[in-house]
Amino acid sequence: MYIREYQPSDCPDMAKLFYDTVHTVNARDYTEEQLNVWASGRVDLDAWNRSFLAHDTVVAVEKEKIVGFGDLDDTGYLDRLYVHKDCQGQGIATAICERLERGASGKRITTHASITAKPFFEQRGYRTVREQQVERQGIYLTNYVMEK
Repeated sequence: MYIREYQPSDCPDMAKLFYDTVHTVNARDYTEEQLNVWASGRVDLDAWNRSFLAHDTVVAVEKEKIVGFGDLDDTGYLDRLYVHKDCQGQGIATAICERLERGASGKRITTHASITAKPFFEQRGYRTVREQQVERQGIYLTNYVMEK
């Protein structure tokens, strides 16, 4: 597995990985209704691509397949971090985070961690600032503002 910079041609595969991961890995902590508003399967690829290009975005690749991705904006906000549903627990998220955190050059890093991801971030030294309820299409999802 290796980490490389994002390329616009990656975006469709990343959108599929996002959907599949949310609907399998996060299913233990969120209802089907919550999963459907979080990851509807209808990603605006142009908007995602613009966002990825504006951020420090990396992908993890294994055997020419994207197995994870993450992005960090200029303020130190870790926006997205997803690992393929079949590749959990293999150190991929850790490798992506280490690369993004190194690039943050001493800035405080913040993220909005899902219930599922909270223990991962705690193990990396992030602390919970607060729990929050995020509304999407009238449905509320719990997540945590965390910082390092």
